[in-house]
Amino acid sequence: MVLGGFSVARLLDVPVFERLEQVSYDMRVHSAERTNAPCATNLGCIFVDDSTITAVKRGVLGTRYGLHWPRHVYGRILEEASLEGAKVIAFDVLFGELREDQYGFSREGELIQFDQVFADQIRTGANVCLASEKGLMPPDLFRTNAVALGDISTDKDSDGVLRKVRAFRDYRLWHPAFRQVEMDPDFGIDLSKARVEDRGIVLVRAEEEDIIVPLDENGMFDLADFGGDRLPSGMPTKALPYTTERVWHMGVVLAAYELGLDLEHAQVDLKKGRIVLRGEDVERVIPTDTAGRFYIDWAIRVNDPRLKQEPALNLLRRSVALETGALDHPPRFWAGKLVVVGSTAIGNNLSDMGATPLDPNTFLISKHWNVANSIIMNQFIRRGSPAWELIPLLLAGACAGVFALWLRPVVAFSLTLSCLLAYGILAFVLYARERLWIPLVMPMGAALTLYLVITTWRVVFERSERRRVRSVFSKVVSPNVVSELLGAKALALGGARREITIFFADVRGFTALTDQAQAAVAEEVAKRGLTGDDAKALFDQHAAETLSTVNLYLARVADVIKKHNGTLDKYIGDCVMAFWGAPTSNSKHALHCVRAAIDAQRAIASVNALRREENARRHDPATHLPLLSLGSGINTGQATVGLMGSDAHILSYTVFGREVNIASRLEGVSGRDRIIISEATFAHLERDDPALAAQCVALESVSVKGIREQVRIYEVPWRDHPSEQKAGE
Repeated sequence: MVLGGFSVARLLDVPVFERLEQVSYDMRVHSAERTNAPCATNLGCIFVDDSTITAVKRGVLGTRYGLHWPRHVYGRILEEASLEGAKVIAFDVLFGELREDQYGFSREGELIQFDQVFADQIRTGANVCLASEKGLMPPDLFRTNAVALGDISTDKDSDGVLRKVRAFRDYRLWHPAFRQVEMDPDFGIDLSKARVEDRGIVLVRAEEEDIIVPLDENGMFDLADFGGDRLPSGMPTKALPYTTERVWHMGVVLAAYELGLDLEHAQVDLKKGRIVLRGEDVERVIPTDTAGRFYIDWAIRVNDPRLKQEPALNLLRRSVALETGALDHPPRFWAGKLVVVGSTAIGNNLSDMGATPLDPNTFLISKHWNVANSIIMNQFIRRGSPAWELIPLLLAGACAGVFALWLRPVVAFSLTLSCLLAYGILAFVLYARERLWIPLVMPMGAALTLYLVITTWRVVFERSERRRVRSVFSKVVSPNVVSELLGAKALALGGARREITIFFADVRGFTALTDQAQAAVAEEVAKRGLTGDDAKALFDQHAAETLSTVNLYLARVADVIKKHNGTLDKYIGDCVMAFWGAPTSNSKHALHCVRAAIDAQRAIASVNALRREENARRHDPATHLPLLSLGSGINTGQATVGLMGSDAHILSYTVFGREVNIASRLEGVSGRDRIIISEATFAHLERDDPALAAQCVALESVSVKGIREQVRIYEVPWRDHPSEQKAGE
C-alpha cells in the first residue's frame, strides 16, 4: 500500500514531491560544478554593464545618450565585434518596435533614422541573431536583415528557478489587417490572447464583447471585414489571418551555427521526447518533454574564466579609436567566437536577473551560452519518464521492506540507511559524470516510510506476541526461560521433533488421605446429626483442607522445576508432569531434570520434617497433619513438542510420544520416595555428570504397559545420609 501510494504520487506528479526532487537536483548541479566538466572554447559574452551605460551617457561616442540608446549604439558594438572576427553575434536585447522619431544621421543631405542605420549595420555584419520573446518579434526592418532569430523567453519553475527552456516556439505572424486593429486603442485587442476556433478567430477584449472573425473552409478571412472592400480591382479579397514561423532558442541557434546543424529540417517528435538536429557530419539528439522543453546544463557561470568576456564599453572605445585613427586595425579579440550581447547592468529596466540551480540571483543571459555549450559538447541532462522512475522507487522500497521485516531493528536500520546513502552517492555521481538525473526523493521517501511502517507493525505485533508467549509460559517455566524465549529471533512453537527429558512426579498417599478424610467427615456428620447445608459445609471444609495439603506438596515440586529451568507441562490429579530441552534448547536436559528430581524429593522431605515437628506439638492424633511422599519417573528420548489449542482457546505447550509414556510408566513403578530413570537418561548422566551416574543403582529391567521390550532402569539416590528416615515411615 505504501509503495502503491508513492507510485501513484509519482505518476500524478504531486507538486510537493516534485518540488523536493528539484531541490535535490539543484544540489547535484552544485556538486557537479566541482568536476569542472569540459566546455566549448569559443563561447563569449559582451556585457552591457553599468560602466558602459555611464560612459554612453557621458558621450563616449561623441554624443550624450540617455538610457534608451539609439539603436545604432548597439550597431557600433556589433560592427566592432564583427570586425574583430566574431562568428555569430546574438543580441539578448529585445528590439520590439521601431523608433520613428529618432533621427541622427545625414546621408547625402537626407536625415536617416537611427533604426535604418541599425538595420544597415545588421545587414553589413551578416552574422547577427536578433531576439524574440513569447510572440514578440523584431520589426520587419530588423528581422529581414538578420541571419536568424533566437527566442530568449524565460519559463521559470513554480519556485522561481530557471531550470528548463523551450527548444523552439512557433510564432504567429499576423496579417497586417489584424496588426492594424491591435494598434487601435479603441478596440482593446491583444493578439497574443487571440483564439483559433472552428467558428473563426476570436479576438478577446477585456471590457467589451469579443470580436469573431469568420474563416472559410480554407482557413482564410475576408478582407472586407476590415474595410478591404475598397481594395483596388484585381487584388485578392481573402487572406490567411496569420502565418507560423518557428523560432529556436537563441542557445540552439548559436550551437547550430557552430556545428552546421540544419534547423529548418529538424526532426521533432515531442511524443517520444526528442528533437534530432543534423548537419553534414554531425547529429544531436535533444531530450525533451512533451512541451519541447529540456534542462539547461548549468556548467558555465557568468564569471567563468573559460568564457571569453568583456564589457561593451571596451568595444565602443576601440570603435572610436578606429574611427579617429588612434587604432590602425581592429584586434582579433573575438575571432571565431559565438558572442552573446546582453545586459549585466543593475538598477534599471535593462536588468535581467533570476535564480538558477547554481545561483539564487544571477544574470539570466547565461542561459544562452549554457544551452549552446550543451549542444556543442553533446552533453544533455536526461531524466526518465514517471513510469521509468517507478523502478528505483519500487526497488528501494522493496529492499527497505525486506530489511525491516526479516532483520533485527538495529541491523535493518543500519542497512537501510547504508543503502540509501549509497543510492544518494550514485545519484550524484551519475549526474556529475553522465548528466543522468535519477530520482532521489521518492525512492528515499518510499524506503523510509515503508521501513517505519513495517518496523511499527513489528513492534506492535511483537509486543502482542511477547504478551502471548509470556501468558503461556510464565506459569510453567522459570522467569529466565521466559526472557530467553522473548529474546529469541524466532520461536518454533508450532510443533517440532526434539530430544527431551520427561519427568513425572506423583504425590503418594493423596488417595488414601482423601478416603480417610471422607470417612472421618461422614462419621462426624452422623455423630453430630448434621443434615442439608450444614453437612455440605462440613464436607466442603474438609475437602478444602485436603486440597490445600496436596497443593502444598505440588507447589514445592513446581517451584523446584522452575528453579532448574524446566517446563511445567501440567497437573494430572496429584501428579506433576514436566520436561527439559524445549522450548529452549538445553544440551544437558537429562542432568538438569535428574537434579530437579533430587531437589524435589528433598523439598518434600523438608515439608514432612516441618509437619512432624508440628504434629509433635499437637496432643490429639485426630488433628495431626498428614505426611505425603513422592514417586518419580524420568525418561529421555525424541518427542514431539508444541502448542496444543488455538488463540481463541486455552493454549498448552506439551509433549507427545512413546518416550513420554515410558516416563509415566516409570513413575508408576517408583513407589515412595524414589527416583527411577531409564537407561537413556542414565547414559546422559554418564556423559554429563559421571560422579552422579556412579551413585545410581541398576535395578532389574521392568515391563511397562504399551512397551513390548523390557526397560532397563536405575534408581537415583537423593538423601544426604542413607540412614535418614524415609518420609511417611
